[in-house]
Amino acid sequence: MAEFSHIPVMLDECLDGLAIRPDGIYFDGTCGGAGHSKEIAKRLDPMKGRLIGIDRDPDAVKTASERLAGLPAQVVRGNFDEIAAIAHDLGIESIDGILLDLGVSSYQLDTAERGFSYHADAPLDMRMSQSGMTAEELVNTFSEVQLTDILYKYGEEKFAPRIAREIVRAREISPIKTTGELAEIVAGGVPAKFRRDKNPARQSFQAIRIAVNDELTHIDTALDECLEMLAPGGRLCVITFHSLEDRMVKQRYAAWCRACTCPPDFPVCVCGGRAKGMLVNRKPLTATAEEQEQNPRSRSAKLRIFEKALY
Repeated sequence: MAEFSHIPVMLDECLDGLAIRPDGIYFDGTCGGAGHSKEIAKRLDPMKGRLIGIDRDPDAVKTASERLAGLPAQVVRGNFDEIAAIAHDLGIESIDGILLDLGVSSYQLDTAERGFSYHADAPLDMRMSQSGMTAEELVNTFSEVQLTDILYKYGEEKFAPRIAREIVRAREISPIKTTGELAEIVAGGVPAKFRRDKNPARQSFQAIRIAVNDELTHIDTALDECLEMLAPGGRLCVITFHSLEDRMVKQRYAAWCRACTCPPDFPVCVCGGRAKGMLVNRKPLTATAEEQEQNPRSRSAKLRIFEKALY
């Protein structure tokens, strides 16, 4: 099993974006190996500040708890879309800063038996929480129409119908049980000339992982919960790794920053609305060339920062 390594993506940018106060309360909703969490906690006053880490993966909870020992921090097992309930259970009424580092962790990708990677042959799992429906169950029981929809919607895979057809054909012969089997089947649904540009399984594996973990639903709920729990002037930093996540965050931030909610055909504003906050950076931040060289997984990362209004 791989060590629970966590190279924190855009660490300095996140720390600056959170505008950490030593006496503040901060949440890392995707604690992972505590890469970001530890640096946040180190900047807090041991008597006044507080860092709460959340993760749905029991391996992450154990590792992060060990790495944060001695700091003003604690780790809770849960999902980041439960942030309001977790805060209330801990007696916390508002939060000064929240970090969400979305997507699959390096540890999950590098631990073959977790079944996230198409580079190693392993049981077809992909569950971040290690509970619930597995990827094996999904690919062997969902209809061809459902599989096509998942591959197209969550993987933006233009060959979704062909790949779904190949999956159904293969499982009629014998159940699909490993990542290696699935990767080979997916490749068979992609025309040969398109296999040379990139690994043909990448988008399909992303799509199935998102479906297994219901990731976009969790993000959708979490964003609203984060806004609700942020203190006036508090900040939300969200790191995304693919266009579906980033589009959701961008659109939600834009909605929060709009003062007027009147229909566009109204000649004048009658709602008297006020913006819920503002963007700290108009465009998303990306990793420096040096970081991208040192950590290739940072290349697709985008960081968007929102500050809640003071009123």
